[in-house]
Amino acid sequence: MTSYPAVPAAINAQSYLKDVQILGQLSEKTRPILSQDAAVFLTLLHRTFNNTRKALLQRRVIRQAELDKGVLPDFLPETKHIRENDGWRGARPAPGLVDRRVEITGPTDRKMVVNALNSDVWTYMADFEDSTAPTWDNMINGQLNLHDAIRRQVDFKQGEKWYKLRTDRRLPTLICRARGWHLDEKHFVVDGEPISGGLFDFGLYFFNNAKELIKRGSGPYFYLAKMESHLEARLWNDVFNLAQDYIGIPRGTIRGTVLIETILAAFEMDEIIYELRDHSSGLNCGRWDYIFSTIKRFRQNPNFVLPDRSSVTMTVPFMDSYVKLLIKTCHRRGVHAMGGMAAQIPIKDDPAANDAAMSSVRADKLREVRAGHDGTWVAHPALAAIASDVFNTHMPMPNQMHVRREEVHITANDLLNMNVPGQVTEEGIRKNLGIGVAYMEAWLRGVGCVPINYLMEDAATAEVSRSQLWQWVRHGVTASNGKKVTKEYALKLLNEEASALAKKAPKGNKFHLAAKYFEGQVTGEDYAEFLTSLLYNEITNVSTNQPAAKL
Repeated sequence: MTSYPAVPAAINAQSYLKDVQILGQLSEKTRPILSQDAAVFLTLLHRTFNNTRKALLQRRVIRQAELDKGVLPDFLPETKHIRENDGWRGARPAPGLVDRRVEITGPTDRKMVVNALNSDVWTYMADFEDSTAPTWDNMINGQLNLHDAIRRQVDFKQGEKWYKLRTDRRLPTLICRARGWHLDEKHFVVDGEPISGGLFDFGLYFFNNAKELIKRGSGPYFYLAKMESHLEARLWNDVFNLAQDYIGIPRGTIRGTVLIETILAAFEMDEIIYELRDHSSGLNCGRWDYIFSTIKRFRQNPNFVLPDRSSVTMTVPFMDSYVKLLIKTCHRRGVHAMGGMAAQIPIKDDPAANDAAMSSVRADKLREVRAGHDGTWVAHPALAAIASDVFNTHMPMPNQMHVRREEVHITANDLLNMNVPGQVTEEGIRKNLGIGVAYMEAWLRGVGCVPINYLMEDAATAEVSRSQLWQWVRHGVTASNGKKVTKEYALKLLNEEASALAKKAPKGNKFHLAAKYFEGQVTGEDYAEFLTSLLYNEITNVSTNQPAAKL
């Protein structure tokens, strides 16, 4: 039996857990993952930090109201002294994180964990967020899979095929991505409130694995998602300090890489690194969520209407400025500047189309390495060789933090420059509808990462799709075919796309339910903050009156 950190003597576990309910089933294998001691730690995190988390989420609501009135964001005057101070740095790269030139990302199902760790990459970002639908089974079994992988006990047989970890070389460094501050975990209830999904994911992974990871030469490393301010980074830093003190490891052992995937966070990059500085592993360009955030936050402003998703490339002004500022900021502070996702997957039945797709991946990775990124993301093992070849050729050292980009001077206007050439087309509308409905249907079945049209789509790309549709209807955009994008037009095309997808799908599909939810999100009227929050109740079946799992 695995040995876990013990509860400090000052806490009486049984009395401390009196008002805690676990509303998900625990199997013989998962019960040790959510042990009584682990539950005490999660409860401590909730009781210590949840009020701050809720206050920060309310702060987002206030910021949105200001943006809706036309108040545009700018760099914060109250933190100018942090931005202008050249004397501080982030942490030096931790063991296993010096060289991150290619990172593979994906959900935490057992097959993905084995395949990702067997890939020819430097790190694996195990994702409890955008590529995982947060059913209880997905979350608790994902924790079990990572626990077993760390201990090299994850091999399994599916049908006649064995999935085994390779033994011919060191495996990629594992990085865990926890859910963002906005998501709850309704299966773990403390004092009548669900715990934060992020605290649940972080807490279980850290409590069960931190000391084992250190013993094996790495450490408890995390990707931090969806933050919108340096105050949200400060909260993570406080969580890290408590967690390290709790199990008795030095502060600074945990490392967090922050995804800059919201437009408001782009104005606070220096401050975010500063708040996490002893725990910072740099920033990442979360490109699809960044586009989604930009549309979402300025959805009421007609000056921020974007053309078809395919036109919003990394070279358009607001995206190019964001990349340049991120690289300059990270390297000035001595931390990694990670590039974005290559979402393509091989097209096995069309060699010409596959060659074109792989060429686009190569061009994108070449752009990133030449810009100064220290590494990049891929969604499929087959892309690792392309990304590695590009980065090995143009960055033969472990990173390129010496590329300071001191010639770069990005203003608030640069970050908000929506001069994006392109049109809104019916094809673009249909693609957004198809992607949105297909992804939501899979998510409702508990699948958070879906191949659609030879791209690996996750929540971020589905969010771009529905936000663009909402924006086009809201502002009455005229498509290239001369038709005004009205509510009626959008719903007509949605019905056609959803019906076509449902006809091809197996029985028991959830396209009708997905289309029902999507209808309310593309009419320029109601707008959910996140699709995942909107749909979450559909994949949970919990009641505080049901019997709680026994620890």
